[in-house]
Amino acid sequence: MEQQKIRNVAIIAHVDHGKTTLVDQLFQQSGMFRENQEVVERLMDSMDLEKERGITITSKNGSYIFEDHFINIIDTPGHADFGGQVERVMRMADGALLLVDAQEGPMPQTYFVLKKALAVDMPIVVVINKIDKPAARCEWVVDQVFDLFVKLNAPDDLLDFPVVYASAKEGYARHDLTSDNMDMKPISELIVKHVPAPRGSESAPLQMQVNTIDYSPYLGRLGIGKVVNGVLKINKDVAVVSREGDIASTRISKIFHFEGNEKVAVNEAGVGEIVAVAGLDNVTVGVTFTDPENPAPLPIIDIDPPTLAMNFIPNDSPFAGQEGKYVTSRHIEARLAKETLADVALHVEPLTDAVGYRVAGRGELHLSILIEKMRREGYEFQVTRPQVIMREVNGARQEPYEELTIDVDEQFQGAVIEKLGVLKGQMLEMGTHNEMTRLVYKIPTRGLLGFRSKFMTDTKGMGIMNYVFAEYGPYAGEIINRQNGVIIVKENCTSVAYALFNLQERGRLFIGPGVNVYAGQIIGENCRGEDMVVNPAKGKKLTNMRASGTDEAVILTPHVIMSLEDCIAYINDDELVEVTPKSIRLRKITMRKR
Repeated sequence: MEQQKIRNVAIIAHVDHGKTTLVDQLFQQSGMFRENQEVVERLMDSMDLEKERGITITSKNGSYIFEDHFINIIDTPGHADFGGQVERVMRMADGALLLVDAQEGPMPQTYFVLKKALAVDMPIVVVINKIDKPAARCEWVVDQVFDLFVKLNAPDDLLDFPVVYASAKEGYARHDLTSDNMDMKPISELIVKHVPAPRGSESAPLQMQVNTIDYSPYLGRLGIGKVVNGVLKINKDVAVVSREGDIASTRISKIFHFEGNEKVAVNEAGVGEIVAVAGLDNVTVGVTFTDPENPAPLPIIDIDPPTLAMNFIPNDSPFAGQEGKYVTSRHIEARLAKETLADVALHVEPLTDAVGYRVAGRGELHLSILIEKMRREGYEFQVTRPQVIMREVNGARQEPYEELTIDVDEQFQGAVIEKLGVLKGQMLEMGTHNEMTRLVYKIPTRGLLGFRSKFMTDTKGMGIMNYVFAEYGPYAGEIINRQNGVIIVKENCTSVAYALFNLQERGRLFIGPGVNVYAGQIIGENCRGEDMVVNPAKGKKLTNMRASGTDEAVILTPHVIMSLEDCIAYINDDELVEVTPKSIRLRKITMRKR
């Protein structure tokens, strides 16, 4: 493949600004599919969890051909919890498409991903997406993006960034708003014009760093990266330099390059090509494939440290082992070790005072996605309440802070401001546009644990909140996680409607009738501050006497159905979330005697 005809582009944006939809359109309009071929929506979101949640979780590679240029596309996650993915894949790209919503403008994750791109001095093409929105304000958004570049101290040559206006959903892009163009060619034209061809020499010693990991059921682990120098060939010995500097030898058994979203086997790959390589069973992110006679490892990828940790421990509840396939600590250890090979932003270490593992990541979503993946694979275990990772600087205790951006209707702003004040939030900005208020806060990460569900309740589901890690700052003091106590089961039993009917006036219930429960399990929230131990199997005392109109009809209020994220955010330090392939339960660590 001719080096000067290759373009490697990362697509970066805030979550839900249209990255994956844009990639779909670029692929479809490039002619890579037959006219009658059925193409799934959000082609690059291949994981079940990505399709269900509508977000990109792992970085993906694809390509298309435009006017004899081979354009490699790297679709990146938009959520800051998966920022480790963005940091790694930037090494593969020579330029970036920055997508910004034509109505919302730059958001917290826009700041985060742009900062990562500018850190490697990467040319940026700005795409103002969703211009078909009725409330689109394109000129304002371009001004905001320019201000963001200035705020991030972008070099002067990058401040004069090219801009294209698009509607990925409708499948068109335009160099200016007065155009009536109805295809995506303007974006590809700007990529070819403004993104440079990859640098490097085929005569230099081989250098290729693994930036992401894929898995093949036939070939095992695949390392994906860009050939920086030299030529990579199959059945040829190469040296593998680990992140620690150790050197091992292996033989490349297969090389794949990307055509569309498919992998196609090739015999060799030259400078600038992004390829997947098979041949090393325990390949990890950050290793460098290089010349065995002249090893030249590439610099190690710097990853921001994790800010949140929780303990993964074997399930020891009375229902342990009934629903899961992998239940022992050894199973959990092996699965977590496998995850760290592909996700370098995840840190795992064994607990010293108990059986289990401390798992540290970027945020609630980062850890909850891992838990959800494990339960779907058949793992059964328990997790503790997330704890922020504190650190000590010059003898002073510091904790992580987030920059929180909230868009909410004016009628709800008072309730939101009141809640954020209690959570130690500091208001940085406040502005109103079209009866919507935008609030920008600096708030301790601890304050955001469990805040989303309260926020959605306060705003009747109409509010939008986004946050990104800001910095470590002074310890903000105690923050109360939950005001109410919980309703705890007294003994192993099966819940009955009559007992729940009498309990529902005492608080909110998390279960319905006919559910097997055990002593110490949490089945609801008490309306008061203390915990309450109950018997949810208590039936009605029967007599031979009946009187018309005196027997109450048992009418149950629908119980609260809590998601995994809700459960993780809800529990206190003396509580656990029990996770199995079939159930998610809340429980006390130890059953109190009453």
